[in-house]
Amino acid sequence: QVQLVESGGGSVQAGGSLRLSCVLSGQPLSSFCAGWIRQKSGKDREGVASMDVDGDTSFSDSVKGRFTMSRDNSKNTLYLQMHNLILEDTAMYTCAIGDCSDVSGVVHLTPAYWGQGTQVTVSA
Repeated sequence: QVQLVESGGGSVQAGGSLRLSCVLSGQPLSSFCAGWIRQKSGKDREGVASMDVDGDTSFSDSVKGRFTMSRDNSKNTLYLQMHNLILEDTAMYTCAIGDCSDVSGVVHLTPAYWGQGTQVTVSA
């Protein structure tokens, strides 16, 4: 059974940092493209970061330069390091794994499995 469990969310002041983790069980992470998706209250989901099996990453314009994504295949764990958080980063953050496509050098994730999400709240 494939399961993704996120942790690391919480409340932080604007300008602060958080690191989200996502542990995969039931499948080897090395076989999958992975990514982080967020959903703000009342808004559609937004893909913020994706990484293919070779480690190539892409980020949405809204987080580029502030967020980094990494994976530790030996721990079956994904990470999303978030710096210089702003109020607009407040959202439920969910990790996902699936297949990747490369469109003009941008890694696109098509999720097959999702975690439950972890809330990030940024305050002034």
